[in-house]
Amino acid sequence: MSMGRFLLKRGLQGVFVIWGVVTVVFLLRFITPGSPITVIAPLDASPQLKRQIARELGLHKPLYVQYGEYIWNLLHGDMGYSYISGTQASSLVFSKLPATLELAIAATIVAIVLSIPLGVISATRRHEPADYVATTFSLGGISTPNFWLGIMLVLVLAVGGPFPTSRRPISLLTGLEMLIASGSLNGLSNWLWHITLPAVTLGTYFTALVTRLTRSGMLDELGKTYIRASRAKGLPETLVRYKHALRNTLIPVITVLGLQLGTLIGGAVITESVFNWPGLGTLLIAKIYARDWPVIQGSLIVIGAGFVIVNIVVDALYAYVNPQVVYE
Repeated sequence: MSMGRFLLKRGLQGVFVIWGVVTVVFLLRFITPGSPITVIAPLDASPQLKRQIARELGLHKPLYVQYGEYIWNLLHGDMGYSYISGTQASSLVFSKLPATLELAIAATIVAIVLSIPLGVISATRRHEPADYVATTFSLGGISTPNFWLGIMLVLVLAVGGPFPTSRRPISLLTGLEMLIASGSLNGLSNWLWHITLPAVTLGTYFTALVTRLTRSGMLDELGKTYIRASRAKGLPETLVRYKHALRNTLIPVITVLGLQLGTLIGGAVITESVFNWPGLGTLLIAKIYARDWPVIQGSLIVIGAGFVIVNIVVDALYAYVNPQVVYE
């Protein structure tokens, strides 16, 4: 199967997955205790006023009618109207999405830069001090809760230290625009200074996980026949390790990277709360408390779509890393 046909097939499968996500999220609204009417209406609202609010929101219609209208509106880019904020749900969701993507990508970069070299060093120096240090670091990273690590980093490195405690004063896009327009690095450096602690906090568990995965994969590859044959031919050890062994180790690493990136997009709630990072997770938690269902549904749909897109990209990368992979 060609690359184009594979991507088309996976794209169609992704459409059905997103449709399933939309359906489940829509039904959650009706099986969750409480009603948007009780949130909007005053405490002393009369039954007539509550019925009027239900008609205005379309909640008096049968469930299948509401579902059909919701799907139709989504196809036209309309996620609904926020009960609390009085604005379009899509504008709220997509205004917070860039901050979450920046944090997720920064945490992923931190994990890749640290974990793969640590995993390679740990595997190639097995039972040596470097291996013990890397193994201890990975064990500590997996065992450390994100909220505790974030608070400790704030206390040690931010309160009275060089790093800011919270906020996102500038976006990455704005910093790049400043660089292109005036050649100034102030915007990018300011963004980098504020995102460092949140990215380290969010990426620590990720780093530890990929380090252990890289180490185990490298140990498995270094014991295979083709590695011994490469060494027997006199190839440099660096070439054997990084071009042959590491490349064949990257398939499971890429899989975990893709899955974790999708998880980071939707699961950065605690880190965003600790560092007051204005992302999608913070918005989702606030709207759950307020029972603002259009925004909740829109957020979950965007997160589900992010998972689907990331997994399609990961599958497409398999053949680049390992030519033996056949698109099926």
